[in-house]
Amino acid sequence: MVTSVTSFGRSGLYDWLIQRIGGVVMAAYLIFIVAFIAMNPELTYEQWSALHGQLWMRVFSFATLLSFIAHAWIGLWVVLTDYLTERLMGSKATVLRILAQVVLGGVSLTYLVWGIEILWGFK
Repeated sequence: MVTSVTSFGRSGLYDWLIQRIGGVVMAAYLIFIVAFIAMNPELTYEQWSALHGQLWMRVFSFATLLSFIAHAWIGLWVVLTDYLTERLMGSKATVLRILAQVVLGGVSLTYLVWGIEILWGFK
């Protein structure tokens, strides 16, 4: 069992479970949004704004954002540690992997802060 500080869960099983639960949350969100748009063919900005102004929708959107970030981080961590390290052996692979993880972590953090500002920012 390989564990690392950069892994999201405590083990591969937890990472797998986080990805599956996150996938279900993202699928539910997508189905809801598609159904809402299909049921409102004359959708206006006011309706869309009213939907996203409700607390339950903000929580649902935030859970989806967290699921997306966790799902992406785990997937990219696995790809970087398994495939990049295996293809490039040695210190170059380690430096490249750590650099990629820092960049991806920065992008994830930026998306999280931006999403929080969009969902919960003061108007």
